[in-house]
Amino acid sequence: MAEPAEGQRGGTKPRAGGAAQSRAEGGGGRGARRQCRARGRLRAAAMWPCGGRRQRRLGGAAVVVGVLWLLARRYYPCLLPVVSEACENAVLHRFNWSELIPMRLWGRTLGLQTENSQFLLEGMPFRIFGGSMHYFRVPREYWEDRMLKMKACGLNTLTTYVPWNLHEQTRGKFDFSQDLDLEAFLSLAAKNGLWVILRPGPYICSEWDLGGLPSWLLQDPEMQLRTTYKGFTEAVDAYFDRLMPIVVPLQYKKGGPIIAVQVENEYGSYAKDPNYMAYVKMALLSRGIVELLMTSDNKNGLSFGLVEGALATVNFQKLEPGVLKYLDTVQRDQPKMVMEYWTGWFDNWGGPHYVFDADEMVNTVASILKLGASINLYMFHGGTNFGFMNGALDADEYKSDVTSYDYDAVLTEAGDYTSKFFKLRQLFSAIIGQPLPLPPMIESKASYGAILLHQYISLWDVLPSLIQPIKSEFPVNMENLRVNDSSGQSYGYVLYETVIFGGGHLHSRDHVRDRAQVFVNTMYVGELDYNTVELSLPEGQGFRQLRLLVENRGRVNYGLALNEQRKGLIGDVFLNKTPLRNFKIYSLEMKPGFMKSLQHVAGWSAVPDYFVGPAFFRGRLWIEHQPQDTFLKLQGWEKGVVFVNGHNLGRYWRIGPQETLYLPGPWLRKGNNEIVIFEERTAGRIIQSVDIPYLGRTQYVD
Repeated sequence: MAEPAEGQRGGTKPRAGGAAQSRAEGGGGRGARRQCRARGRLRAAAMWPCGGRRQRRLGGAAVVVGVLWLLARRYYPCLLPVVSEACENAVLHRFNWSELIPMRLWGRTLGLQTENSQFLLEGMPFRIFGGSMHYFRVPREYWEDRMLKMKACGLNTLTTYVPWNLHEQTRGKFDFSQDLDLEAFLSLAAKNGLWVILRPGPYICSEWDLGGLPSWLLQDPEMQLRTTYKGFTEAVDAYFDRLMPIVVPLQYKKGGPIIAVQVENEYGSYAKDPNYMAYVKMALLSRGIVELLMTSDNKNGLSFGLVEGALATVNFQKLEPGVLKYLDTVQRDQPKMVMEYWTGWFDNWGGPHYVFDADEMVNTVASILKLGASINLYMFHGGTNFGFMNGALDADEYKSDVTSYDYDAVLTEAGDYTSKFFKLRQLFSAIIGQPLPLPPMIESKASYGAILLHQYISLWDVLPSLIQPIKSEFPVNMENLRVNDSSGQSYGYVLYETVIFGGGHLHSRDHVRDRAQVFVNTMYVGELDYNTVELSLPEGQGFRQLRLLVENRGRVNYGLALNEQRKGLIGDVFLNKTPLRNFKIYSLEMKPGFMKSLQHVAGWSAVPDYFVGPAFFRGRLWIEHQPQDTFLKLQGWEKGVVFVNGHNLGRYWRIGPQETLYLPGPWLRKGNNEIVIFEERTAGRIIQSVDIPYLGRTQYVD
């Protein structure tokens, strides 16, 4: 049946301006007032009658105009008729729609764009004031605190890497839960009014083990990382197939906070495959990435790390003359951005604790902004290389990074303010021209005093009950051990055990990665590493056990040596020029399951006055009230790893510079807290809980 024509549903055909039209549309008069009152809109009726399509349209338009006016005053002052200082400040001020939840999807069509040497967001001029913070280096309970401190400093954008080697520790098994909940982290950034530049890799560098690449890739003896080698791209494709469905809905055009995505990381310093960057770009685009693409490199790598369709950005600490102008020679008429402005520097074991002068840093930031560039502070908050996740350098020699990633950044490792924070806040506030949020209160730190380690058990006593050895005629490197569903061992230690007759000359042929303690039976005889490749073994009667406890101190994360980062024994070791054979190999990755099983092993004894490891030690920290952050000082201990309530805090080493380990309050509980230490050599009896970190003797970055 045909729909009746408009005006005929009531049976009356109205004439223009006639009474019938007025009645049919619920026009004015006593009936109209009753209708309005019945709907509870008498107040609205006093402003204009309920009826009258034209009046309703005008009223609706007035409401929309009013809302847009309010929005414009707050978020788009440049759109207002009066051009003032607010217009200039709006270019720099935060684009934050997070409070307008019902309207978050309105008009999100353009995203971050580049035009005439400036960024545009939704068509309006925009400057990126960014800061790096990595969710995988910060306890989840502190994510929001650090984000609020970003806002209080004047930043509008958060940047983070995504560590493939944490999300896919075992090949084909993915983890995006708890402290690795990327979706929750990015959503929290949106809630707190921060845009996001996502740097998903697959390679991230970041002073992180193997630059974020999973170690099981190295099971393939022909592997060529960061190239279009089939074995690598197949693994990347499988990872991106799992990662991108999390990322894509959180893009700006989908209503999320991600305004840009980086294509790989610093490829210009690697540049082994001219087709690789195009492959990564298409891997992103084909899986639904629609936001602005970027690359980042230092000045020397800029021209080698380019890919068509992605904005090139630059990384540095000192503003060399012409470095930003050099960007114009690489790409014309594009906005300038410093993707990594290094606010400090990282530390290596055996070196100093590097610091970068706060005034020099702020003056350089001011100069960068004065030149019209956008900036990202790397790091705003560094956090911690918890567990065994630190990376390493391989320049003239191998140097592993310390556990702390304090970085001398804007916030300390524990999230406290530094002078850099307040100086930057003053700078950004002056540029933005609007009041910034008040900085959140810092969390107080606790000094719980001396903690007695009252029990110990030797590693040699643990092995028979907890670990089934792998038998092999030849030494097997860590990554190719038949453990973890055939994904190999990624981190920690491997014990190689074989039988020898007599003593003599032991030579590693530089096949130890990275450091081996050598024992005959249980007697310590020395170490093999990159610098020491031979030892003399004492003579003895009959057959004896030769044991090599090999530590992976961290895979190199930067440079051209990524393909050579297999750990453990990577080849033969020789005794009197004869290669050793017939090994029992014990995997000592020290995962949570292993540490939990260790609690129930028989054989724990009271700690003697003097003991030489390797051994596990345990004690308890009793906390009366709400736990707080603290720092553990291991004076008198030599080298090892600390676990608290099953959490791996990371490595300590007497050679420094780092002397305390950060222990976050959320990892503690009221009452008893179990502390377990794996000490490789010389143990102390107590450790100290202190409220101030000590990261070692300082040296200013040149």
